Amino acid sequence: MNLDLLKFDEKELIPIIVQNAEDGQVLMFAYGTRETIKLSVDTKKAHYFSRSRNKIWMKGEQSGNTQKLIDIYYDCDRDVILYTVKQKGVACHTNEKTCFFTKLDGTKQLSPDFLNSIPLKTLDDIYKVIEDRKTNRKENSYVSGLFEKGLDKILKKIGEEAGEVIIGAKNKDKDEIIYEVADLWFHSLIAMSYFEIKPDDIYKELGKRFGKTKESYGRD
Repeated sequence: MNLDLLKFDEKELIPIIVQNAEDGQVLMFAYGTRETIKLSVDTKKAHYFSRSRNKIWMKGEQSGNTQKLIDIYYDCDRDVILYTVKQKGVACHTNEKTCFFTKLDGTKQLSPDFLNSIPLKTLDDIYKVIEDRKTNRKENSYVSGLFEKGLDKILKKIGEEAGEVIIGAKNKDKDEIIYEVADLWFHSLIAMSYFEIKPDDIYKELGKRFGKTKESYGRD
């Protein structure tokens, strides 16, 4: 993380656009400082700087509507940054999902999200993409990079994602559980591809188990 790449204003502030990582919806606009960016990266919780209160604040510190930081981007001029976040609850203090809920003509309408335009993918669809990235290595491809780093790195990611699922369950946060299970399944598919195990092999194994009693597994 090289904050010297960024262009802060005369008050050492930089504008931050906040986008929902799950559906692309723009959630809010705020300002940050070098310290708030570092805090956000270190804690994985979005922090900002309040100009009116002249202090650092963490999103959701009072409401509980926290933002899990997923990634940070900067624009071509390096004077604006974009946070992609996993939003817990609503983003706006008015209890709206996003701070952008009014059109210029005064009508109330939330800023668009792109969840409905995202095509549903089956495990087989994802597996085909993984197989392609394994066979046809692509520069800057996350999956290709994992295969290049080898089995230990793949297994480490599975362990990390399994832990995140447990944390989400302990937090009793359904959205977090869904997000982390998707990550766990995705990385498990990469491990399966590494060993040339296809989703069909798992389906068949589950089919064998379907309807079996507990005793048939040889368990107490």
